[in-house]
Amino acid sequence: MLRRLKELLFGGAALAGLIVLIWSLVGFNGNDTVEQDPIRDVQNVKSFPIPDSLTFAGERVPLENFDTRESFDRELNTNAYRHSSTILLIKRANRYFPVIETILREHGIPDDFKYVAVAESDLSNAISPARATGFWQFMNATGKEYGLEINKEVDERYHLEKSTEAACKYFLKSYKKYGNWTIVAASYNRGSNGVNRQIGIQGQKDYYNLLLPEETARYLFRILSYKTIFTDQEKYGFFIPGNQLYPEIEYSMVKVDTSVASFADFAHLAGTNYKILKSFNPWLRQPYLTNRAGKEYQIKVPIEGARTSAYND
Repeated sequence: MLRRLKELLFGGAALAGLIVLIWSLVGFNGNDTVEQDPIRDVQNVKSFPIPDSLTFAGERVPLENFDTRESFDRELNTNAYRHSSTILLIKRANRYFPVIETILREHGIPDDFKYVAVAESDLSNAISPARATGFWQFMNATGKEYGLEINKEVDERYHLEKSTEAACKYFLKSYKKYGNWTIVAASYNRGSNGVNRQIGIQGQKDYYNLLLPEETARYLFRILSYKTIFTDQEKYGFFIPGNQLYPEIEYSMVKVDTSVASFADFAHLAGTNYKILKSFNPWLRQPYLTNRAGKEYQIKVPIEGARTSAYND
């Protein structure tokens, strides 16, 4: 048997075939070099174009300054090549921007401030290492200062509408102090005390002329990069069909001014389940609500069939 196998493997015809097979695998072509396709081997990577002009909240960005231009260029290319994350942000924006835009408009805040929420939290109820929380990343004390209820059972930093209203109060107070929306955005990141200190040291009130810690120095340019990409998506390589954007989900409001022993039971009676109820009301931090003071709360409940029909239109 062994002798027959050797004959099959090492017979003349078989040996010739084996040699041809080996040569084809290693790419042998009679020379010691292998031809390469220069077009196929070069990656299609490019630096994205910077707009001719740019504004934040109606205030001109001085792109003629080399430092301003290069700072923006860094964030634009970083976020244009941050593919999966930026795709998710564009999809989420379709759901959350209409809510944020309405509240900004009601408070007289420029529309560009919706991109602050993108830079702060990726349009999610994130929690930072410092425990800043929610779409607008409020710290506990600051949230309470601007009217948010924060305790063991209720944390309105997770409430999109109420936290956006609190952010608007901050923006208006800050604008009254600085009279400049760009510095207002910077102060949201650094805090008024931090910005005031640098203004005092440097004798400058223009964000683009201030030397700031790296996070704040990059902050406004991150916001501007999102604005640029979101408003001209295909130019920056994002081709997302409308039916892939996250839709707004219809809901009704249920008034509650008593205690709730079980939100699981509450959800069942409302025609949904605990998971979906909490996804609509992440500010409810416990599976119950004591509410000894009889405070009135508005709880979102998805309308019948909303869970399964969101992508059917």
